[in-house]
Amino acid sequence: MNAFAALADDTRREIVRLVAKNGELTSTEIGENFNITAPAISHHLKVLKSAKLLNMKKEAQKRIYSLNGSSVSEMEDWILEIIDLWKKRLDKLDRYVLKLKKERTRDKK
Repeated sequence: MNAFAALADDTRREIVRLVAKNGELTSTEIGENFNITAPAISHHLKVLKSAKLLNMKKEAQKRIYSLNGSSVSEMEDWILEIIDLWKKRLDKLDRYVLKLKKERTRDKK
């Protein structure tokens, strides 16, 4: 699953937000923030890890999750590229609208 598909789920977005805010959290600490079962949290964490949004390290019996900054950076780069494309398109549309307004003003004279 890709990162955007993984983040389509509200719970997974909130898990990523929670981990980003706290730096590192165990699966138990993450689960304490939700009103869902431990297996459901485990599934969400598996999806986020599979999508490379979260890193996981084991310490004894604990699984500790942290944000995968490089994956988030890749998403940010893609989003910024799309924003730039839309800004260029909207700027072009704005120039076209201004041209039409000038032509209409000229035609009324």
